[in-house]
Amino acid sequence: MSRPQSVIVPEPPENALFLVLRVKDRKQDARAVADAAAQVPAFTRRLATKPRLRVRSAVAFGREMWDAVSPEARPDGFAKFRAMKAGKGDQRRAPATGGDLLLHVVSRERGLCFDLAMRFREELGKRAKVMDEVHAFRYRDYRDLTGFVDGTENPSGSARARVALLPSSHPFAGGSFVFTQRYVLDRAKWQKLDVKWQEGVIGRTKQHSRELSDAMKPPTAHIARVVIEEDGEELEILRHSCPYGTTSEHGLFFIAYTNDLAIPTKMLSRMIGTSGDGRSDHLLRYTQAVSGAHFFAPSLETLRSL
Repeated sequence: MSRPQSVIVPEPPENALFLVLRVKDRKQDARAVADAAAQVPAFTRRLATKPRLRVRSAVAFGREMWDAVSPEARPDGFAKFRAMKAGKGDQRRAPATGGDLLLHVVSRERGLCFDLAMRFREELGKRAKVMDEVHAFRYRDYRDLTGFVDGTENPSGSARARVALLPSSHPFAGGSFVFTQRYVLDRAKWQKLDVKWQEGVIGRTKQHSRELSDAMKPPTAHIARVVIEEDGEELEILRHSCPYGTTSEHGLFFIAYTNDLAIPTKMLSRMIGTSGDGRSDHLLRYTQAVSGAHFFAPSLETLRSL
């Protein structure tokens, strides 16, 4: 049975660290990069000396890096992330910034996230440079920096694995596709809105996170755009998004694990306003994506085999 990397399925603890790296020479350094990545689960186990610390991790590959470390086999559906834009001069856009490696670490102790990321970078040496490094945290009872509870549409129980992981019949069973974006929030602009207006932008009440009725929820509300039903079934992804930042720049690091990259692509298209129905997500008036990439997080067995 193929086992997923440890961070993917469980509920996340308080702190997270996201590291996106570019490998200088994918072909030449493929073996060394694969060796460094394969050691991440062992690094994680050594740090997780006490169960209460809940140290978990996943390392994932961008498509070009995957093709270098596994030239003979690529998971079906592993497509590059393509930039989206609503129109000329429109701020609704999703840039494609890419990346060769993604490290996702969580722990109740923030220092352990740092230690694991440093260990990975030391193994890689000068073969890779940092494109983006985000130190994230839990904010006010699992809210993001808008003040609303985040991840309310996440699956629970056994559905978490079903949504996130490639099934046992798949050649890369236990692996998961990863979609990442970093958003910067215009907090000053957001806070000028009264609570009722904010609730209309999100589609939920702020204090108790209750979904607004269909009569009260605008079709441009965030959850109206990202909750999609096809053939009577809701399309689902497993979110591990976290707020991050300083007093100068802050926002949300959006990360989702899925067995089908077409699902977050559809959600994003409906947010940006390129899905063809003439509507967009009004939350994008207050927050803007500055990065975007797809990765593949192989199962522990596949990771070792690389």
